[in-house]
Amino acid sequence: MVWTAIILPFFIGLTIFLYGLGWMRTGLEALARERLHHILLRFTRTPIRGFATGIATTACLQSSTAVTVLTIGFVNAGILSFAHSIGIILGSNIGTTVTTQLLTLKIEDFAVPLMIIGLILRVFQRETFRLIGKVLIGFGAIFWGIHLMQTINDPLKEMGWVEWFIQHSGNPIVSGLLVGMLLTALIHSSSACIAIAMGFYATGVITLPFAIAVVFGSNVGTCVTAMIASVGANIASKQVALAHLLLNVAGAAIFTPLIPFISEISPYLSSDPATQVAHIQTLFNIICSIAVMPFCREFASFISRLVPDESIAWKKATAGPATRRQ
Repeated sequence: MVWTAIILPFFIGLTIFLYGLGWMRTGLEALARERLHHILLRFTRTPIRGFATGIATTACLQSSTAVTVLTIGFVNAGILSFAHSIGIILGSNIGTTVTTQLLTLKIEDFAVPLMIIGLILRVFQRETFRLIGKVLIGFGAIFWGIHLMQTINDPLKEMGWVEWFIQHSGNPIVSGLLVGMLLTALIHSSSACIAIAMGFYATGVITLPFAIAVVFGSNVGTCVTAMIASVGANIASKQVALAHLLLNVAGAAIFTPLIPFISEISPYLSSDPATQVAHIQTLFNIICSIAVMPFCREFASFISRLVPDESIAWKKATAGPATRRQ
């Protein structure tokens, strides 16, 4: 009963969701090809332009992690400076909310037709049609996966496992943060984690404070992939990964004490429970990013002091006497 009603549908749905997200992202990235690289490099000369570019590219790729990892790659190659990457990171945190907002449209009935249209387009020889088909298949798979994951909500509620966990895990807000961080780090997708929280709250499996805490925790858990991508890279790439981590941890730390207040005002955001969670994530990311935007250069300097580039410091130290002799 447990295997067929909960475990199997959940993992099949999660697999289809992640598969769809990956297909949609790679399809969109392939459609953009070199234009994506060109946009990232050309329109990041100031924090504001980097901010707007981060929003746009993440909204298109449907993955803040992909944009952050791509940014780390550019910084590691010396094509993009660490200071210019801050705006991209802040923008990517806002761009990623597009996915959860799309999930509130409740167009799961179109999942199969979208996948069928996508399969038909994949038959064409023209590469553009094939890539559009890939995007449509991915988009349909996302909603199909969510539908499968949501089938476990009623059995899970009846068994009372989640309710027991929340009651016996101490503070539900702390538990929600940990669940959000660990689940996102494990599956490498904050969108999937938040989609699960939206579905669970909509059917009464979890409380709103717990769902909000999962959202905040997922913002921290999504940094894991960027941290892994920076391993073995140069100092500037490590600075990008650390900046991403500190920004998301600081945002979660500041807003977590406000969760009881946010829970009270959330009904004013929407009458639909799942939409409330999506709007809270969007507002959280927008407020956090805009608050830091005026201080991008100062924040970059702070990170540079935390993770200094020893080679630059050594060059300055050795160049000092020579400069004075001249």
